[in-house]
Amino acid sequence: MAFVSNTPGVGSIMLKVLFALMPAIAVYQLYFGPAILVSLMLASLTAMLAETLMLRLRRVPVMPFLMDGSALVTAWLLALSMPPLAPWWLIVMATLFAIVIAKHLYGGLGNNLFNPAMVGYAVMLISFPAQMTQWPVVDTLAHIHLSFFDTLRFIFGGTLPGSLKLDALTMATPLDTLRTQLLLGRPVADIATMPIFGYVGGQGSELIALAYLAGGAYLLQQRSITWHIPAAFLGALALLAFGLHAFDAARYAAPWFHLATGGAMLGAFFIATDPVTGATTPKGKIIFGAGVGTLVYVIRTWGGYPDGVAFAVLILNMCVPLIDAYTQPRVFGHGKEKP
Repeated sequence: MAFVSNTPGVGSIMLKVLFALMPAIAVYQLYFGPAILVSLMLASLTAMLAETLMLRLRRVPVMPFLMDGSALVTAWLLALSMPPLAPWWLIVMATLFAIVIAKHLYGGLGNNLFNPAMVGYAVMLISFPAQMTQWPVVDTLAHIHLSFFDTLRFIFGGTLPGSLKLDALTMATPLDTLRTQLLLGRPVADIATMPIFGYVGGQGSELIALAYLAGGAYLLQQRSITWHIPAAFLGALALLAFGLHAFDAARYAAPWFHLATGGAMLGAFFIATDPVTGATTPKGKIIFGAGVGTLVYVIRTWGGYPDGVAFAVLILNMCVPLIDAYTQPRVFGHGKEKP
């Protein structure tokens, strides 16, 4: 979901967002296998069915709202945020919660207070932490490769071919590995030599981050989003990481690691830029983006979760009315209105 800087239709904007996500999906599939495609199909189907049901219950025209693409964008963002090897019901529940609770119970598109995809993700992470950590092993590290049909059998039935075990197919994320190893007293330089890590982050995560960056650049070029939130988000995250890394490189990872792992690029260009739940004024967008980036680093470094994009976005969503109220530009010829 992206900030609309001119007046094209919602459907046109959402179509551009979906197109901008495709490079990352392609790289994701290359490194982690076909499970991501299953997650995208599950989330998309659930979102469209839930959207249709809620529109009918609300007695509003179905086709105009169903075809605007907003439900599909929510589904794709949610699927890309969740572990693709998670059981089917986890994706379905997360998508239902995002569409039914976070979107339509607030009045539908334009009225929701919180980013629907991040609400669905956060609820699943809190409720089912074990299932939310089943990230697939990078294909270049794995000795076993699941076919598309083996992946379907595992996601829908929980069974693996032969004597395979789940531990052989899943691994911790780079952020989780970093946190765990730091708690064991290992310095960052030693952790970075583990096979899971690539040049600056987890294997595959660098190219995925670059793919999200390319998609974000496309949205900027199309003026579907503005630079304020992504620049403030990534700038705050990098600045904090740089300062603490310079202070103690053995305990704090370098800024490029934080930018290339987790949901940093996805959050900066595709999630925090939601026009409904994000700040709307230029100055407000900078404050909003910097706040999200700061909270992401704080949660990653000292919080209870390896990545903090979802929680940071939801917390700043609550601050949007106040941010917008205090950053409204003064109308020419009038004094600045008090919020």
